[in-house]
Formats: sequence, C-alpha cells, structure tokens
Amino acid sequence: MVNDPIADMLTRIRNANTAKHDTVDVPSSKMKVAIADILVNEGYIEKYDMVDDKNNFKVIRITLKYGSDRNEKIITGLKRISKPGLRVYTGKDQIPKVLGGLGIAILSTNQGIVTDKEARKLQVGGEVLAFVW
Repeated sequence: MVNDPIADMLTRIRNANTAKHDTVDVPSSKMKVAIADILVNEGYIEKYDMVDDKNNFKVIRITLKYGSDRNEKIITGLKRISKPGLRVYTGKDQIPKVLGGLGIAILSTNQGIVTDKEARKLQVGGEVLAFVW
C-alpha cells in the first residue's frame, strides 16, 4: 500500500532516469495522467501510454527523454512539495518560480492540474504538488 501515490510516481521516474531506462510503468490515476500530460507538454518526457499490466490493472507507461546521448538527462530533478503530512498551498500572488523560471511547479487548482505559468495566467492559487527542473 502506497500512502503517497504522487511521490511514488515521481520517485519511479527519478529512479528510471538515473538508471537510464527507456520506459517506466506507474499505476494509473486521473491525477497521475494529468501530471504526465504536463510533463509531455513541457518537454520533460517523450510520451506516455495507457496499458494493462499482467493483472489487468491500468498502468501509465512513460517513455523517458534524454539528450543527444544517454548521459545527458532532460529531467535533472523532481521534488514532491506538498505531502500528506504537510500540505503546501499558495495564493495567486505567491506562486513559486523554480530555478528562476527554468523549471516548472505543478499545482492542483480548481481549474485542474496546471503549471505555475498557467496558474499565473489564470490567476488562481492552489496546492503545490511538485517541482520539476
């Protein structure tokens, strides 16, 4: 049983990226699909597909992205910010910038799961889920 499924997803991606794997499988949920969608749109991962594993559970198969050779990683860091034991919320005026705008913050808002740039454009705050750089 996993207490924090989003942290589990980010850890699986981080570990697969460090081990230079092509793909990584993550158990599926709507929030994880939304996060994977943001990672594809921002260029951090190549693509993701919904597949069935051997026990007929839906999983997200994430294809990782590397630079010109395998030693050049596109994702240099992933960090879970809001945890089950300590939720972190931000208002529309205090949305954090990751590495001065080089990375992205993923927020859960009433408009859905969005990046920090989209949240500023929509003028909404919410729960800060993760930082990616």
